Amino acid sequence: MKASNTQLALAVAAALASTSVLADNDTDKLQQQLDALQKEVSALKKSSGFNLEFGGRVQLDYNYFDGAYNADNGGSGGSDFFPRRIRTYVASEHGNWDHKLLLEFGEGTAEIVMARVRYAFDNGLKIKAGKIREDISLNALTSSKHINTIERSSLANTFSPFFRWGASAYQYFKDSGFRYAVGVYKNDAFGATGNDENDRLTLAATGRVTWSSAAPGDVIHLGAWHSYRDMGGNELGARFARGEVREANTRLVDYAAGGVTAALDSLSQSGLEFAYQADSLTLEAEYASRSLNAVNSADLLDGERFDGFHVSASYFLGGEQRQYKASSALFVQPKNIKNAWELVARVSQMDATSSLQGTQATTYTLGTSYYISSDIKFMGNLIYSDVTGPGTTALVGDEDSGMGFSARMQYLF
Repeated sequence: MKASNTQLALAVAAALASTSVLADNDTDKLQQQLDALQKEVSALKKSSGFNLEFGGRVQLDYNYFDGAYNADNGGSGGSDFFPRRIRTYVASEHGNWDHKLLLEFGEGTAEIVMARVRYAFDNGLKIKAGKIREDISLNALTSSKHINTIERSSLANTFSPFFRWGASAYQYFKDSGFRYAVGVYKNDAFGATGNDENDRLTLAATGRVTWSSAAPGDVIHLGAWHSYRDMGGNELGARFARGEVREANTRLVDYAAGGVTAALDSLSQSGLEFAYQADSLTLEAEYASRSLNAVNSADLLDGERFDGFHVSASYFLGGEQRQYKASSALFVQPKNIKNAWELVARVSQMDATSSLQGTQATTYTLGTSYYISSDIKFMGNLIYSDVTGPGTTALVGDEDSGMGFSARMQYLF
């Protein structure tokens, strides 16, 4: 247990204990409880077979948006200030086993984001089960505390189901740079409920393979992934992506705009990844495609394909470098970063159009992040989106473009 976590646990325990103990004015009893607690914590810290860690993040966001983002209000300016994420976790290790529980809190709500139990074999193979993140999209797999834009790309938000109940296995081979991950999950994403019309469980099978050549400040990353998902006759959710502004009232990528939704037997989706790092510069690019298999083969959307891409570049003015975690095949923020500026630019596109319906959104983002320390970061993003496609008028009327501004304060603990 980290020293800071020990102090936090002691402070919380003391506050809880004092409520009942001081009510009896029994200060001696309180001191005895604190002494006993200190001994217990010290014993846990010395135990080689038990390790406990607490932490979390607070992300507070401000959004301003107009035009297509606020089409329901004639394109006038709208804004909001809100807690984007308030998360806390507890993790533990016991020999080759480890676990992590990640909770998210909102106003009057709480959600299990992740609940993972994992076992590591001596040969490097790891298996995990619970509510876990599917290995889909480099941008989607990058933790929200490490991403260099406030919102992920439209591609990531369209194709990734993020955390789902299931089991997976993965392994990294250091000598060759290859890594693979395969998993089976309950498919209750993209409009699916996790059950078909006969109340039978519907599943998704996902795999990702990557290759990397990685040294500090010198990284090449290549990856590919595929996912097959049993939709159980459910209708595919109409709204694919927001256009990279969280609180806007109109989601700009909508495959059913101006038309109808489709009931699906299944859908398949695949993606390609590329990343390159040279010192303080990091480039990332992805392409992904989704194919529909409708319940009714006469459905106009049967066999339809939707695709998207994003390309981004980030640069640290002070020479800092993002860390590449080869065993997970993703990037994280620089270690022990302090008083540093990062610049980022991204273009992304998600095409959800068919012959008679749907929209396509192309989004441009310019942003900066200021790292006071590894734990405190301020971010600002300027976003512009164009909306096209046969469903544009039905979705946004005459407001076929929009501007947005997002700001964030992040605190890790």
